[in-house]
Amino acid sequence: MTTIDTATNALPPRVGTPAGKTVINSDFETFLRMLTAQLKNQDPLNPIESNDFAVQLATFSSVEQQVLTNDLLTGLSGQMGQMGIAQLAAWVGMEARAPVPARFDGFPVTLFTTPVPTADAARLVVRNESGDVVQTVSIPVAAKSHDWTGRDAAGQSLPSGLYSFEVESYFQEELQSSSTPDVYDRIAEARSDAGRTVLVMESGATVDADLVTALRN
Repeated sequence: MTTIDTATNALPPRVGTPAGKTVINSDFETFLRMLTAQLKNQDPLNPIESNDFAVQLATFSSVEQQVLTNDLLTGLSGQMGQMGIAQLAAWVGMEARAPVPARFDGFPVTLFTTPVPTADAARLVVRNESGDVVQTVSIPVAAKSHDWTGRDAAGQSLPSGLYSFEVESYFQEELQSSSTPDVYDRIAEARSDAGRTVLVMESGATVDADLVTALRN
């Protein structure tokens, strides 16, 4: 019986193949070396059962199929992402309603609020671009929207800039939950970011496309 030297008779690498194929070929070469080493070092009086070889071959075949499946799913995911961006290209220039900060330039900003139905009080917390709380006001629990005027307790207008909002729901003066209200902002760009389709608003805020709840011209 002719022996195979696994150190000097390695199978030649294959070139010009996709990344998934390269991985499979490399693994298969490793598998062949391990199988050859088993044959060389097995006990002649107690040879390896043929069933054991069959199990090893079946295991490798399963792994090979899984690698190919993962490559296929990755390719399909990329195609779906590109298709999503192509469809969202028509959204650019439209106003989208989403939970994003809003730019205040002296005019009221309409917020679509969603206090918890069981709450007996609700407060709107307003933060500036630095994240500092600049205002906290009570809002009606049952109201579906609230026009934030951007004026302080003295009636003075707050500085122009990007403001973020949070609605806090209370029951018997205990905080139950908090949520970000929706606002309308114009879409400036749609792009792919780490497998997600992201919308860039005119205000500079970004939001996942699947968080948009309404569109208008």
